[in-house]
Amino acid sequence: MSREDAALWERLSRFWADVARQDSAALREWFAPEAEVYWHCTDERFTAEEYIRANCEYPGDWEGAVERAEWTEDGCVSVAAVWPKDRSARFHAVSFFRFAGGRITRLDEYWADDGPPPQWRKEKHIGSSIGRS
Repeated sequence: MSREDAALWERLSRFWADVARQDSAALREWFAPEAEVYWHCTDERFTAEEYIRANCEYPGDWEGAVERAEWTEDGCVSVAAVWPKDRSARFHAVSFFRFAGGRITRLDEYWADDGPPPQWRKEKHIGSSIGRS
């Protein structure tokens, strides 16, 4: 891993740790004042402050980890796993970040619940497990 890639991984790991801890003060430092956040799966747009509120007021205690991080032409992409501390569920977020002056100006996120494949695919015996634990 290049030094630049390691720095990206570290930066995104810190962001996702702040998200999981629901640390509103730390999250405010990540965002430019005019930042916009889009949750495409639920057709929602947030200001930075609304995003922080939605995240920090979400019930439960959380953990998370970056699974993948890549540079893009105008920012970066992360894949993060997030789960409640009691491990009763697991979710993945694919997030596209744009930065200016070291702060997030736009964040596009796609959230999904982890779970088994639908019954119709099981019945067709197509696909196989990727071995996620």
